[in-house]
Amino acid sequence: MRVDSRPLRVLGIDPGLTRMGYAVVQETSGNLQALVCGTLVTSPMQVTSSRLMMLFEQLRLVVGEWRPDVVSCERLFFSANAASAVPAIQSSGIVLLLAAQSGLTVHEYTPLQVKLAVVGNGTATKKQVQYMVERLVRGFPQPDSADAADALGVAITHLSSRRLGELQAVR
Repeated sequence: MRVDSRPLRVLGIDPGLTRMGYAVVQETSGNLQALVCGTLVTSPMQVTSSRLMMLFEQLRLVVGEWRPDVVSCERLFFSANAASAVPAIQSSGIVLLLAAQSGLTVHEYTPLQVKLAVVGNGTATKKQVQYMVERLVRGFPQPDSADAADALGVAITHLSSRRLGELQAVR
């Protein structure tokens, strides 16, 4: 638990190469406020290296403007198609690189942990998560995509896990 009363800002990330959701949520004295959320989009027509650089540069601007204290990222796992996992894993790598360059720690949460933290139910639907996100944060900027809403949920999960202790990993 944070000892001082200074607000804590969390940059939440829903990684993806074509669509990456981001959100900054601030907690002050137990109150959550969404400061910004959005979606970074790249074109599949571009080479992967250019797309990763574009995501990196745009995220660096977000970090520079909003000065988060920590990064919270959705942990990726894929059971069926490894080929579809590679682009998302690559985008997750640039998040880790940017955090390291910025001196920020990264906390990763599975979709199940996000559902448990935000809704209280590990089988919650995306709509249920989005509904609860809107009720948990003040100053809610309307997300421009499901990816941005997921990023808000990931940021809220980190703030919840700090208050409630570590979320138990479910295997």
